[in-house]
Amino acid sequence: MSHAAADDRRWMASAIALAGRGRARTTPNPNVGCVIVRDGRVIGRGWTGAGGRPHAEAVAIEAAGDIAGATLYVTLEPCAHVSTRGPACADLVVAANPARVVIALRDPDPRTDGQGIARIEAAGIAVTTGVEAPAARASMAGFLSRRARGRPHVTLKLATSLDGRIALADGSSRWITSAAARAHAHLERSRHEMILVGRGTLDADAPLLDVRLPGLADRSPRRAVLGHGETPDGWTALRTPSDIATLDGVDHLFVEGGAGAAAAFLTADLVDRLLLYTAPIIVGEGRSAIGDIGLTDLAAAHGRWRFTDTRTLGIDRLSIYERI
Repeated sequence: MSHAAADDRRWMASAIALAGRGRARTTPNPNVGCVIVRDGRVIGRGWTGAGGRPHAEAVAIEAAGDIAGATLYVTLEPCAHVSTRGPACADLVVAANPARVVIALRDPDPRTDGQGIARIEAAGIAVTTGVEAPAARASMAGFLSRRARGRPHVTLKLATSLDGRIALADGSSRWITSAAARAHAHLERSRHEMILVGRGTLDADAPLLDVRLPGLADRSPRRAVLGHGETPDGWTALRTPSDIATLDGVDHLFVEGGAGAAAAFLTADLVDRLLLYTAPIIVGEGRSAIGDIGLTDLAAAHGRWRFTDTRTLGIDRLSIYERI
């Protein structure tokens, strides 16, 4: 890899990290990150604001001021359409006149899809695309899922013993995992617009489902319950997993329990990402993490999940998988 290509990847990784600051706060717009670099030094940076405006490019350009001769790194193609909420970012980039623009992903929105790139290139500005595209795609998974599938990106969280139990036989479950693992789960909650549990979990535990981390209390997601029965004030009721397509303003859904809800989403093939928190304990006779998913042939269980990451959280282990 050339030195220039390595620099492009490094600066785009910085833009992707910035994009994460807007996750679950920018719907219906994507959470985009932007970094502007000149002579190896960052002169401007930005990420999409809450509610989708201002866009990352606008923030970074304003912060930098003069960007002549600079390279602008952005995780998604600058938009090409004018909105009542703000100008087209492609026009802002052209007016700012950087020497070069590096883009991770093309925008699937038909109002832009290639038109932003074409407009920038027509102004004589060099454009490079596809840099760190897989990481950028992961950072905007919710927006891309909504565009491609018409539904939110779904993460299923399971916290189990080594033998796959989530509680004792009598339902006692506090606590399977350590404080460090639970804190990480709260951080994950903050990265989703909505969190869902099954009716059994709601009735048995009356969970708060909020984010109890310093500085992130305002990132608590909206709450939903899967199943029939009375719905608490402020909660959203979903009768079936497929109802997630009707959720307004939700691009990232966090399914947190219990076994019935997990089984329902897996059976419906609506889980995109698995978070498996495993505690170094053996429970024996107890409650399983997942109910029946209708599997009749072990061969059908293979080739569905791809391991992507693992880390130690206190005494526990987190393993992350994504659907293939």
